[in-house]
Amino acid sequence: MCGRYAASRRPEDLTGLFQIEKWEPTEALAPDWNVAPTKEVYAVLERPLKDADDRRPVRQLRKLRWGLVPSFAKNPEGAARMINARAETVHEKPSFRRPFVARRCILPADGYYEWVTGTEERELEVKGKKKRPRKQPYFVTPADGSVFAMAGLYEFWRDRTLPDDHPQSWWVTCSVITTEAETGPLGVAPAEGPRSLSDIHPRMPLMLTEDRWDAWLDPARTDPDELRELLAPPPTGLMRAYPVGTAVSSVRNNGPELLEELEAPEVGTLF
Repeated sequence: MCGRYAASRRPEDLTGLFQIEKWEPTEALAPDWNVAPTKEVYAVLERPLKDADDRRPVRQLRKLRWGLVPSFAKNPEGAARMINARAETVHEKPSFRRPFVARRCILPADGYYEWVTGTEERELEVKGKKKRPRKQPYFVTPADGSVFAMAGLYEFWRDRTLPDDHPQSWWVTCSVITTEAETGPLGVAPAEGPRSLSDIHPRMPLMLTEDRWDAWLDPARTDPDELRELLAPPPTGLMRAYPVGTAVSSVRNNGPELLEELEAPEVGTLF
């Protein structure tokens, strides 16, 4: 799953990296080393500009709220639970199947955090049962220092309790697509601890390699079967993982020090 990530790149960097055509400097977000559900995040997407005569899709950098609210929802209360969409079922789940064919995005990140749990705890989590408190946090990031481009979906939701001209009458929310964690060896593994991403957690955010960015963002692509081919996991060996301090476990903490690598885990784990 993906429940917390880091996103410290500036809009100027993302504009060049993703060949952004449109973004509003007044909407810049501060670097965030502890992105949590319901926060505003950057998303790369392609759609026509609002109120423009030219209906050509334009690649934009937009601020979205993390936690998807389906267009048919009566209220936004379930947003915090809709932070992830499973790659295996995204094409058929009512909340995700429409944005899957029409509203796809990329959520740029430095990497994501995941907490190692014991074997029994992990089995409970896979079964969807309540798990025990999280243990040692790890940061997972591309080994070469490149952007971690997470596949995402976005959706529009109209708050009918507000008038049309209210600035918050429309919500634009998003979800991270997840897949089974890689079982192959990490590109760079910690001195002690997990040797693969699946040793840390059974699932991971789906990272899109650069050769898939254009196809994923293209709104003209609407065939579910063709789109599902883009959800194939990236090649193994691209990632590194290392232990970080347990301060990241509190959303109140935020700063580059959260990414500092520890020589060894802070607390006992299954390793």
